[in-house]
Amino acid sequence: MAAVFNPQRLILGRKRRKLTARALAGAVGVSPITISRLENGANEPEIETVEALAQALSFPKAFFYAEDVDELPAEAASFRSLSSMTAKERDAALSAGVIAYLFHDWVAERFNLPESEVPNVRGDATPESAAQIVRAQWGLGQLPISNMIKLLESKGVRVFSLCEDTANVDAFSCWRDEQPFVFLNTFKSAERSRFDAAHELGHLVMHKHGAPQDSRQAESEADRFASALLMPADDVTSRIRYISGLDSLIPAKKRWGVSVAALAYRLHKLGVVSDWQNRSLNIEMSSRGYRRREPEGLPGESSALWPQIFTALWRERITRDHIAAEIHVPTSELDGILFQLTGRSSEAGDEPARIHLV
Repeated sequence: MAAVFNPQRLILGRKRRKLTARALAGAVGVSPITISRLENGANEPEIETVEALAQALSFPKAFFYAEDVDELPAEAASFRSLSSMTAKERDAALSAGVIAYLFHDWVAERFNLPESEVPNVRGDATPESAAQIVRAQWGLGQLPISNMIKLLESKGVRVFSLCEDTANVDAFSCWRDEQPFVFLNTFKSAERSRFDAAHELGHLVMHKHGAPQDSRQAESEADRFASALLMPADDVTSRIRYISGLDSLIPAKKRWGVSVAALAYRLHKLGVVSDWQNRSLNIEMSSRGYRRREPEGLPGESSALWPQIFTALWRERITRDHIAAEIHVPTSELDGILFQLTGRSSEAGDEPARIHLV
C-alpha cells in the first residue's frame, strides 16, 4: 500500500456509489468541507477517516492508496440513452468503466488478448455503407450474426456488463487509446442487447474522433448502422417480400436475432412495409405490449473471452476474490462488470476470442 492517500480514488469511489460530497460527509461524520479538501488533495486524512470512508463506500482501505487510474470522461463515452440519464447515473456508469479498466489491465499483463480489428470509417460513408465495410472486412458476407458479443470479442473489442439498478443506462462505448470498449446493460432482452452492441460498434466505427455536435444525429447514425449490420438489405429482401401482419414478423425476426420492432423498422426503411402498414404495426406492437416484453424471446448472449480467462486462472487456483484483492476493489464490482457474461461456455459455430498466456 502506498503511503499517500489518493484523492482521485476517493472521487471514483464516491461517484461509483452515486453520492454527493455532502451525502458522503454525512455518512462518514465529517463536514462537507473536509470531503472537499480531501478530494482536492489539500488534506491528508487520518487513518480513522480512511476507515470510515472505506466502510461508507464499501471499498477496501488499500483502494484509496493505490495509483492513479485512467479516467473515463463523459465526452469520451458514447451513451445509448443520454437524455433520460441523471448526472449521478452517468458518473456511476463511467466509474464502473474505470473499474473495468483496472480489471482489463490486470488481465492484459498475464494474457495476450485479441488486438483490435475495428475499422475507422469517417467522412462520406453513410451508416449503411459503414456497416457494409465492417461486414466485408470481417468476412461476414450477408449471413446473420449468431452472437454479437463473441463477434466483438474476436475482433478485439472488450465487452463488459453494466449491472446498474436503473433502466436509464442502456449501454455506452469508448476508445481508450487504440483499445475499444463496450459496456452493455445485460438485464435487457437478448434482442435489445444485441442491437445495443451493434449500435455501440457503430459509434466505435464512425465516431472514433468525435461524434457530430448534434447527439441526436450521432444516435440516429448508430441506429442505422446497427440495423444495416444485423439485417443486411439483400438477405432481408430476398426472404421477406411482403408481410401479412404482425404475427408473420415474430418467427421471421429469429433469423437475424432482432426485436419485432427492429425488423418492422428495417422493412419500412427498405420499402417492404408501406407508411400505412408501418403505422398500423407500431400501434399493434404497443397494444400487445411488445415494447416492454419481446414475444418468443431469444436466450441471452454470453462472452467467449472471460470464461476462457477464468478457466485458465482457475488452473493456477486464482479466483475472482484474488483478482479483486490485487486491484483493491470489492469482488462485487467484478461481478457487476462481468454479470451474465461468464455463465455459459462457447457454443458450437461461434468464433472464440483468441487468448494466450504471456
